[in-house]
Amino acid sequence: MIVGREGRRRLTPRQSSFRTIALLTLTPVFGLMAVLVWTFISQNVRFPAAAKKTSKPKPAQVASRGKIVLIFDDVGFDHQPLSEAMRIDPNVNFSVLPNAAHATQVANLLYERGFEVLCHLPMEPEHFPRVSPGPGAVLTTMSDDEIARTTMANVEAVPYARGVNNHMGSRATADRRVMESVLAALPEDMYFIDSRTTSNSVAAAVAHRMNVRAASRNVFLDDVPTDPAVRQQLRVLAHEAEQHGIAIGIGHMYPATVRVLRAEAPRLRREGFRFIRASQAVR
Repeated sequence: MIVGREGRRRLTPRQSSFRTIALLTLTPVFGLMAVLVWTFISQNVRFPAAAKKTSKPKPAQVASRGKIVLIFDDVGFDHQPLSEAMRIDPNVNFSVLPNAAHATQVANLLYERGFEVLCHLPMEPEHFPRVSPGPGAVLTTMSDDEIARTTMANVEAVPYARGVNNHMGSRATADRRVMESVLAALPEDMYFIDSRTTSNSVAAAVAHRMNVRAASRNVFLDDVPTDPAVRQQLRVLAHEAEQHGIAIGIGHMYPATVRVLRAEAPRLRREGFRFIRASQAVR
């Protein structure tokens, strides 16, 4: 044995060779043992599965069954359930009667709340003057110029009105000359909804010929203002929307009408019906 200056023991060449051979011999043995241990562990020990990321299931898409336009007529008087009506749907439309006591205030309120406003234009009915549409009505005895001025005065009395529909008017809407004068007087961006208070109405046909956007009412909701009657008419309206893709229903500010619509609107939405604004229904 040879000891250096630092006192460390040095291996002889023979000892060094023996250690190298031993290491080379044992390396495959250790490798084989490692493989056997890993095989045993993998076959006999269960590791907890990694947690899978789960996403929230998407709500089922309800197939569209049709679009419904709801218009409340005769808006602007005292003691009307306006607050309740505004809770039915954001796309409910309100037609304000220009000669109503609170026409301006109510039109401003509806606009501020984001609702679409119409001018409920009073027009001459059959059996006039025994049946009266109130002051400021368009009459068949007026000249073209008088009709134009009367129409514009009514429109200007309802701030933010985007369209017009007729109040009464069974005689006036059947008169082609009268309707031409009314429609010609409307501002260029206004539309006309024919309330169809008579089967003889020419209002929508004249409007389309004059390139005024227009549409016609399909169902009156509350000729009989009771809950069962309004509910039945609402079913008719939904059927019309499903059959034709879109339908327009007109009601009034009756407690029964508002009550039924508040109760039934959520169900109609769940079933795939969508409420839209009157401006989306005209063409």
